[in-house]
Amino acid sequence: MSGFRIQAAALVRLEDIHRHTLEQWGEAQAERYIRGIFAQFEAIAARRVFWRPVPAEFGVKGYVSRYERHMIYWRELADGEVGIVTVLHERMHQIARFREDFGPASEA
Repeated sequence: MSGFRIQAAALVRLEDIHRHTLEQWGEAQAERYIRGIFAQFEAIAARRVFWRPVPAEFGVKGYVSRYERHMIYWRELADGEVGIVTVLHERMHQIARFREDFGPASEA
């Protein structure tokens, strides 16, 4: 079974999510939410959750899956693992942020 790798932009977004959740709702909720996101990463890698292709207007090959209020963008890497590209809140301007985080179509 394939695993997943978190790419640099996704790490930054995860830190932002944790910090925001901690400030707004406290440590217990921040830890629960981050654990849930990581469980979703595992489910994506195991192909156990719903996902759809990234819309064509994004201009890259990849997939998206929802976790609560966040969209997880990922792509399949050459070795079969899942590369978690970014995690964006549903209210963010998805195309602009996605292009910042996704970068070149090459694998990271």
